[in-house]
Amino acid sequence: MKRFNRKKDISPKYLLLFLSAVCIALIVMSTIRPGMMRGIRSITGNFITPMQRGVNTIGEWIENRMQVFDDVEKLKAENEELKKEVSRYQNEIERNESELSELSELRSLYDLNELYPDYNMTVARVFSSNSSQWFSEFYINKGLNDGVYEDCNVLSDKGLIGIVVESYDNYAKVRAIIDDNSNIIAEIGGNNVLSTVNGSLSNIDSGYLTITNIDKDADIEEGDRVVTSNVSDRYFFGITIGYVKDISMDTNNLTKSAHLIPASDFSDIDDVVVILDRKREVNY
Repeated sequence: MKRFNRKKDISPKYLLLFLSAVCIALIVMSTIRPGMMRGIRSITGNFITPMQRGVNTIGEWIENRMQVFDDVEKLKAENEELKKEVSRYQNEIERNESELSELSELRSLYDLNELYPDYNMTVARVFSSNSSQWFSEFYINKGLNDGVYEDCNVLSDKGLIGIVVESYDNYAKVRAIIDDNSNIIAEIGGNNVLSTVNGSLSNIDSGYLTITNIDKDADIEEGDRVVTSNVSDRYFFGITIGYVKDISMDTNNLTKSAHLIPASDFSDIDDVVVILDRKREVNY
């Protein structure tokens, strides 16, 4: 014997028909018996109106929260744009400061024209160095095509840097005065006392070079300026090399020695001036 299944689902089609019939009945009754419908409206209003108010309140709260969320997202987007704009301005400021610094340095280099008006000069940029600590040998971006040849003197805005030892079409190699292979015939002070300035990387670590072959009776003092001598066959006369410090008598009692504090900074060289004239001609 089959059992009747009371849990069988009601078809949506029948539910829709039922609700439609109820709606039609209510419409008809509101037309025929409007007084009866007022009671029904009163009863349903007591339930529906508070519910509607609650739904409206919840809706307004959700709308406000969504508005706040939208505002927060907009503020985040605007903040990101502002960060990018600040970063762009910072980069531009740093670039301008770098350009101003470079311009100031170049102006100082071009001021050398007033100190050495008789020489033809060109400004060059250092693009490589053989040492990470000291610019004892380095390369500049001017060469034979620019009139830069071997034995051209190289200067900073403070004084002598070195001399060109190799030159190619578009670049040249410079040996600095601090290099171990460098020695310069120099003059000290106003009395033009002859001496020799010796390059030394070990000494420059302590902040100085050595001056040797100074006559024992020479009248020199600490702080005297040391310049290139006219006796030199490679360096033009009168270019500042540095300043005297720590004068001492040699053990032979015939000569004196001293320390020289270089006028230029050899830890960081960016731009230099090359004197295109030479004291001696080198055949190519």
